[in-house]
Amino acid sequence: MTTEHPLIHRLADQFNATWLTLATHDAFIAQGGEQVLFFSGDPVRFNEVLDVAVVLPELQKAFGGRFSLGTVCRADEDALARRWGVQRWPSLVFVRDGLYLGCIPGMLDWTDYLARVADVLAQPGGRPPIALMANAAAPACH
Repeated sequence: MTTEHPLIHRLADQFNATWLTLATHDAFIAQGGEQVLFFSGDPVRFNEVLDVAVVLPELQKAFGGRFSLGTVCRADEDALARRWGVQRWPSLVFVRDGLYLGCIPGMLDWTDYLARVADVLAQPGGRPPIALMANAAAPACH
């Protein structure tokens, strides 16, 4: 976890976020309840990453600590992103009892975040979306 930005480390150090890797992800999800998986991406490439890292604990607080936080380690981010259908960084994936609730990509205004998080948490759990391959990557059918 040493390659992560200090503001992302802050989530684990000050707000009890769990570091998620391919090895720890399943155990975290198996704990049950509502969880948010933070897919940060590279803060140099995606300028919203650090903003989301700062806002995420405030969202948790605004919802009464209703969900626990998991910070996906960069080394395993692509593999876990495929599992949850994440296609944009940064993204917050919401899960309840191991079931997908929804994903909020990017940085939003505070009131928009509150509304979107409330909407996502009101969803019944289901399967994550299936990531589709681009046409150029698919084999030709003719």
